[in-house]
Amino acid sequence: MADKQEKSPQQEQVKPKKNYEREAAEETLIRIAGYDIPGNKKLLIGLIRIKGVGWTISKAACVKLKISSDKKISELSKDEIAKIEKFLSNPEIQNFLKNRQKDVETGETKHFIGTDLEIKKDFDIRSMKKIRSYKGVRHIAKLPVRGQRTRSHFRKKGQAVRVRKKK
Repeated sequence: MADKQEKSPQQEQVKPKKNYEREAAEETLIRIAGYDIPGNKKLLIGLIRIKGVGWTISKAACVKLKISSDKKISELSKDEIAKIEKFLSNPEIQNFLKNRQKDVETGETKHFIGTDLEIKKDFDIRSMKKIRSYKGVRHIAKLPVRGQRTRSHFRKKGQAVRVRKKK
């Protein structure tokens, strides 16, 4: 056992950091449209973290604003972030890409993001429940709304299925 050399305190302190430790130290959060986006993500992927922004809206923002989609979020200037937020609040894209076509109240086609989208969705579900439409009744019963089968899924916890024995 005398063959093993003891490490000096200086050698123990110089341990190389693991990859995940380095990434955690370098990570910064950039706030765009009310959402914190990690700075190490590319612009195209980072914008998808915003509720109401998918691949197509993200790509459209990059093309319309002439910003490289491969650029890191942390490399964006304040002017570019302001342009992105302005575009997302009122995107200049085709109507079929927007998430609120022919609004029931106004008849306009709009695109909502973040909490506005959540509020509109909750209001729509509440109005469906109020008028007792098929979808509203399914929401009330906490059953699937879009036609999925219910024989084996959507069961409440503790609910058992009886099996009849043949006589």
